[in-house]
Amino acid sequence: MADAATATRHRQARSKLLAHALLILGVLIFAFPIWIALMGSTHDASTLGRGEVPLLPGPDAVENYATAWTQGGGRMRTTPAWVMLWNSALMALIIAVGKITISMLSAFAVVFFRFPFRMTCFWLIFITLMLPVEVRLIPTFQVMVDLRLTDTMTGLTLPLIASATATLLFRQFFLTIPDELAEAARLDGAGPLRFLRDVVLPLSRNSIAALFVILFIYGWNQYLWPLLIVTDRSLETIVVGLSKSIGNGDSQNEWNTIMAMAVLALLPPVAVVVAMQRWFVRGLTETEK
Repeated sequence: MADAATATRHRQARSKLLAHALLILGVLIFAFPIWIALMGSTHDASTLGRGEVPLLPGPDAVENYATAWTQGGGRMRTTPAWVMLWNSALMALIIAVGKITISMLSAFAVVFFRFPFRMTCFWLIFITLMLPVEVRLIPTFQVMVDLRLTDTMTGLTLPLIASATATLLFRQFFLTIPDELAEAARLDGAGPLRFLRDVVLPLSRNSIAALFVILFIYGWNQYLWPLLIVTDRSLETIVVGLSKSIGNGDSQNEWNTIMAMAVLALLPPVAVVVAMQRWFVRGLTETEK
């Protein structure tokens, strides 16, 4: 019996060691390019222009980050990073809040109201998941042109606010809310909006937090739509600005300021994830509603 227990402990130890080794390897694979960008942003342009890959910090960090912050990255000096970061943060915040608000109201109507073609409306929303973004891109752009919303924050965010995925997730969560709560609220004289505010919203806070993190990052990483709808540099986002700061050849690029701007672009989404990590994990893993 003792030998069997010892063998079991050895197998468990080997399994844990293998799991940790694979986890560390995965972290290294994902973190190494970020480390290269971070170290490269602290060296001068000539060091990176020679093809060197620095693994240790250099002496030019303050100058590189100051240049990227006030003038932009690359030799072309497109738009200051602080302007693009503000545009991206505002766009991502509007998209996340708008998606959550519209999706929650849509799911609330589908679950708690009884009206003709209720499920037909839900499935029409759900079917939009099957349409690739490229299929909707041209007609959506034409609508924005007709409404004169190009080169505006409204045109940048409005077409991205609706979310079939968030509607589906909220619907599935609302279905777990006991009917007795809705009945009790009705007997107390609470209307639909009060029931939504006082009962549904408090129960949904973890799901809202998890979706906010996901949707904020989704809005922050948008590239194709901002590239198409915005030509005014004062509305340029950081993802588009990074792409435009890279020239046609390696000799034309100041990789130190480009990498500095890339590192700056990482900070806001990382800050959101770190700040809301507890609620994010709860929203994804919590099973008892």
